Amino acid sequence: IWWLDPELTYGNAKPFVFTQGHSVCNRSFFPCFDTPAVKCTYSATVKAPAGIQVLMSATQSTYLEEEGVYQFYMEYPVPAYLVALVAGDLIHADIGPRSRVWAEPCLLPTAISKLSGMVERWLSAAESLYGPYIWGRYDIVFLPPSFPIVAMENPCLTFIISSILESDEFLIIDVIHEVAHSWFGNAVTNATWEEMWLSEGLATYAQRRITTETYGAAFTCLETAFRLDALHRQMKLLGEDNPVSKLQVKLEPGVNPSNLMNLFTYEKGYCFVYYLSQLCGDPRHFDSFLRAYIEKYKFTSVVAQDLLDSFLNFFPELKEQCVESKAGLEFERWLNATGPPLAEPDLSQGSSLTKPVENLFKLWTTEPLDSAAAASSVDLTKWRTFQTVLFLDRLLDGSPLPHVVIKKLSECYSSQLDSMNAEIRIRWLQIVVRNDYYPDLYKVRRFLENQMSRMYTIPLYEDLCTGTLKSFALEIFYQTQNQLHPNLRKTIQQILSQGLNPLPAIDTTAVTTDTPAMVLEDKVSEATNGAISLRDVNVSA
Repeated sequence: IWWLDPELTYGNAKPFVFTQGHSVCNRSFFPCFDTPAVKCTYSATVKAPAGIQVLMSATQSTYLEEEGVYQFYMEYPVPAYLVALVAGDLIHADIGPRSRVWAEPCLLPTAISKLSGMVERWLSAAESLYGPYIWGRYDIVFLPPSFPIVAMENPCLTFIISSILESDEFLIIDVIHEVAHSWFGNAVTNATWEEMWLSEGLATYAQRRITTETYGAAFTCLETAFRLDALHRQMKLLGEDNPVSKLQVKLEPGVNPSNLMNLFTYEKGYCFVYYLSQLCGDPRHFDSFLRAYIEKYKFTSVVAQDLLDSFLNFFPELKEQCVESKAGLEFERWLNATGPPLAEPDLSQGSSLTKPVENLFKLWTTEPLDSAAAASSVDLTKWRTFQTVLFLDRLLDGSPLPHVVIKKLSECYSSQLDSMNAEIRIRWLQIVVRNDYYPDLYKVRRFLENQMSRMYTIPLYEDLCTGTLKSFALEIFYQTQNQLHPNLRKTIQQILSQGLNPLPAIDTTAVTTDTPAMVLEDKVSEATNGAISLRDVNVSA
């Protein structure tokens, strides 16, 4: 349960509270069987001060104004982690026949402009693929930057971090992913957190079927290429033999299942589901299977064998061919082998969007550098966001770059990137930090002074503390810590404390006199996986 002072909201006017139950946090909210294997309906009565709007992940709600009491009822069985509450200075606007958006007053116009009419389009596309949307309403609430992940698929009421509003393509993908969860994850749920891919892999597959229907195959292939790049980056970081790269992860006693939220769950799971769809020959045949799967198992929890048995029973000709035992691509191997996916999708339909990225990257990294040719070859302002972040991620992978390259990159692109969204800017700033490019460091400071979100602060602090700029990071943190949620502040303190013996000198002239004293903790967070994993997971549960 996250309690926010008014200063941690956008409006700075009223306190705010929200819950985040995934994976096993709702045991601190109410007594429950906190496992996805158990589902039930629920009702709730919530009393709140006047002027505070309360919402829950429920199909029905009433409000008794004279008593200040809200009553909620979820008529369909859900696992404990999907019970969610939010309360604060929230107002709404309808954006479709069964959707409305909730946000703080200062954010509502932006939310309306980005989503009006869009959600119904996505819901209709999903229904055409996977059958009726069973939850009634599909509303969205935008939360302050303290929300610890990007988005959460709470039924009837998706939670999304407000910070993502400025990044249109990421917003589209994140909302469509949560829409997909209405079928895969919410209606049919993984019975154990050791098989989280049953929700995330299937939802990612469904998300990409929806984007293909609404935005075309090229856009879907571009987004997939971006995510698979991130998967391979995470694999390089963790090692191919790391047990967390299995789809069926063994959950040791005392381990928080949320620690298993990684790109293998999403992208390796997606690759397996995509492989199953390819065995059918036509993705529309696989859509038919998934509709039957949802109909059979809705409102229950399943294990992988339920999915795979249903698949083989739906396609008896595949069962006769023993596709589950095909050499090198055995279902059992997909589930229990460490390392990369056994097969990856053909993304050639996205070449019109990915090829320019590959060409530009090659121009900037081929020696000797022809900076004039590289600079004149592409206008980044005309690229899609996913093209730009794919390009920057690959530069980031190659960092540190030769000084002449980073200097020319800054001359060509730095001012253009300043006006782009935060998903793009943070990647450029990470390149600046990893290359110790001092002329653009002031932009890193400016970015961190204006960010309160975990996903836009942690990666930069990780990079600053890995290199030679830890004192610069400490200086910024002293100045900005009061605007950060205590949980985020603690995480950054842990990052800053790594390897400090003794504490490096701080330029105290840059710290305001009313900054409270801060004690850095000596311990390092056991859950920290490094900047790459934190940035690239960009988790939309």
